[in-house]
Amino acid sequence: MLTLASKLKRDDGLKGSRTSATASDSTRRVSVRDRLLVKEVAELEANLPCTCKVHFPDPNKLHCFQLTVTPDEGYYQGGKFQFETEVPDAYNMVPPKVKCLTRIWHPNITEMGEICLSLLREHSIDGTGWAPTRTLKDVVWGLNSLFTDLLNFDDPLNIEAAEHHLRDKEDFRSKVEDYIKRYAR
Repeated sequence: MLTLASKLKRDDGLKGSRTSATASDSTRRVSVRDRLLVKEVAELEANLPCTCKVHFPDPNKLHCFQLTVTPDEGYYQGGKFQFETEVPDAYNMVPPKVKCLTRIWHPNITEMGEICLSLLREHSIDGTGWAPTRTLKDVVWGLNSLFTDLLNFDDPLNIEAAEHHLRDKEDFRSKVEDYIKRYAR
């Protein structure tokens, strides 16, 4: 699947057979980000939660992929939620950009797809934000956890959803189920 990995191996093999100037041009074409992504994507695919699937629309662009989360417990059980992830050139010094493509009624995800997950923040007051030691696997597991143990009503991004839950948990559950039926199948 990893055609970029094949390119990296091919480029490394060509280094010995070319002149040093040509080999360095070949090396420059593959960014640090892409070298990291080849390793991280292989690790990610080997360690995905059972509720997640990763899809690469273009196997030559490991920096753009989609994640599908299908929670098997809690309020969002039965839904299928799509996330779009773009890994910037400055990765791993900056976090990936993630957006939820599925309309959802969630305290930590807005209806427009913005996500409140500390590890996606470049700077975090509590020290749990992005760090160069984090990987794509951490991002995927974090997004998956937004539907279970990281579901946070006390520090919401979607204040209206959090207040709705505080006022009437059963009505909140009904609205979540309605959104799943309408948008997350």
